[in-house]
Amino acid sequence: MNMKKQRSTKQRKLVLDTVQSRHDHPTADQIYLDTRQKDEKISRGTVYRNLNLLSESGDISHVKVPSADRYDFRLDRHYHLFCTNCGKVCDAPVPYQEARDKQIEQETGFQVSRHRTIFEGLCSDCQKRLTQEQQQ
Repeated sequence: MNMKKQRSTKQRKLVLDTVQSRHDHPTADQIYLDTRQKDEKISRGTVYRNLNLLSESGDISHVKVPSADRYDFRLDRHYHLFCTNCGKVCDAPVPYQEARDKQIEQETGFQVSRHRTIFEGLCSDCQKRLTQEQQQ
């Protein structure tokens, strides 16, 4: 029994290291594939379970976007950009607006712990590709 707990901790550390090594907001499947390269015996279920545990404990961030859930090594409050064409997710270069949390609290009485914002549109790569396709 103790050995199982130690193994789980080792696997959780491996999943955490994998998320922290990527700065592209990977999907659970991408994390599984990366983790599998380091430990060929780790199962998809183990990776997914550990992603949930790590996000619940606050060791990583869970980013919910339309195409698939993503994971983020950054723990600070920040916004994201989501490309509706290719699915790319990246950090938005604007600061988190704590004043919005306070405004909603004052106007509604709802106690706000945070808000999440995802800006949707086309990334610069997709814009270039579409422009080139239109010119052909």
